[in-house]
Amino acid sequence: MPGEAGPRGLASVLVTGGALTSDWLPSYHAVPRELFVPDRIWPGIADGTRQHPALDKSKDPEAWRRAVYSDVPLTTQWDDGAHQGDGLGTTPTSSNSMPTMVFSMLQDLDVRPGHRVLEIGAGTGWNAGLLAHRLGDLNVVTVEYDPEVARGARENLRRAGLAPTVVEGDGRAGWAKGAPYDRIIATCSLLEIPPAWLEQAAPGAVIVAPFGTEYGGEQIVRLTVNGDGTSASGRFTRSSAFMRLRQHRTDRPPFESYLHGRPWPADGIRSTTTLPPPHTGGWLEQFVIGVAVPEAFWRAERYADGAYTLWLYSRDARSWASADYERGRTSYEVYQSGPRRLWDEVEAAWRWWDAQGRPSPDRFGLTVTPDAHTLWLDAPEDPVPVRR
Repeated sequence: MPGEAGPRGLASVLVTGGALTSDWLPSYHAVPRELFVPDRIWPGIADGTRQHPALDKSKDPEAWRRAVYSDVPLTTQWDDGAHQGDGLGTTPTSSNSMPTMVFSMLQDLDVRPGHRVLEIGAGTGWNAGLLAHRLGDLNVVTVEYDPEVARGARENLRRAGLAPTVVEGDGRAGWAKGAPYDRIIATCSLLEIPPAWLEQAAPGAVIVAPFGTEYGGEQIVRLTVNGDGTSASGRFTRSSAFMRLRQHRTDRPPFESYLHGRPWPADGIRSTTTLPPPHTGGWLEQFVIGVAVPEAFWRAERYADGAYTLWLYSRDARSWASADYERGRTSYEVYQSGPRRLWDEVEAAWRWWDAQGRPSPDRFGLTVTPDAHTLWLDAPEDPVPVRR
C-alpha cells in the first residue's frame, strides 16, 4: 500500500494539494496523527469506502506508521464495537478521517482567535485536538455517542497534552452548557441539521457538516446562521463519504416484504426507459436523486457480463421498482408497483439535473429552518424540485 513515511511527507502532500494551509501547520505538527491512532487499524483508500486488511503496530510497526502518515482514512471500529478479530467487519463505525478531508473542513470552518467550537463525533479525538491547540482547550467541546470511543478520545487527547471538553451523549442535542458556539462542525454524515444546533449557535455562526440523503450520496455543506438563530443557509463545498450519525441510520424493511409473498413481478406494471440505470449511480447523481426522491433507497442485483437489476424501494414498503440493465442495449425494461412510481421519480430527477447542465456540487446550496431543509441550485429562490 503506497504511503508517506512520516509527518513531514504527509504535510507536503496536504500542502501541495491545498488542504493544509499555513495557519494550520503549527497545529498539524504539534498534534501528530499517530497519537490518535490505535495499535490496530484498517487503512482505507483515498477515493472510496473500501478497507485494506488490518495492520497491527506490534506486529508491523513500519507498515502501521506508513498508513498513519498516508492520506487515507483509518477505520478504528466495526459494528459499534461488536466486531472482534483482525478481519473486516460488516460496517465501519468509527475512524480517524482522511487528512485531506480533515483540513479541508477546518478551512471551511474558518476559526478565529476566541471562537468557541462544538464538534459532533469525537472519534479518535484528532480533530478536536487540532482545534484545541489552535483555540485553547476551554474553547472546544466535542460530543461522542459511543462511551468506549469517547474514553479513547479523552485518553488520546491527554497523551497529546490537550484537554478540550469531551462529552458522552447524543450529538443531535449538541451541548447547551457550552453555548453559544461560533462554529459547529460534524465529523459524521447527517440526514438533517438538528434544530438544537441552530439554537446553540451564535449569530453569524458557521456550521460545517457532511450532509447526505437516504438514497445515497453526500456533500460537505457550509452554512451561516442568521441573526436570530431561526435559519441557516449556505453552499456545498466538496464531496464526502463519512459514517452516518448513529441516530440518523435508517431502518429498511426486508426486501421480501415488498412482494407480499407473490412471485416477481407480482402486480408490477411493465414499461421501458432509454435512461441507462448506471447513469443514476454516480455519487453526485445519487445525492441529487436522494433530495428529489425522499424516503427511498436502492440496491443492485448483479449478474454476469456487467448486467444487473436496479431495485428501488420506498421506506414504507408500499412501493418498489426494478430496472434491468444489459450492456449494448438502448432500451431497458422497468417494472413498478405501489402508489409511487419510483423509477419515474428517479428518472425525472436525473433528467432535471441533466437539463441544468449536470451542475457540480458547488452550485448547490441548502437552507435549514427548524421545520424544513430546502436544497437549491445557484440561489435559495430556485429549489430542487421534489418528485414524490
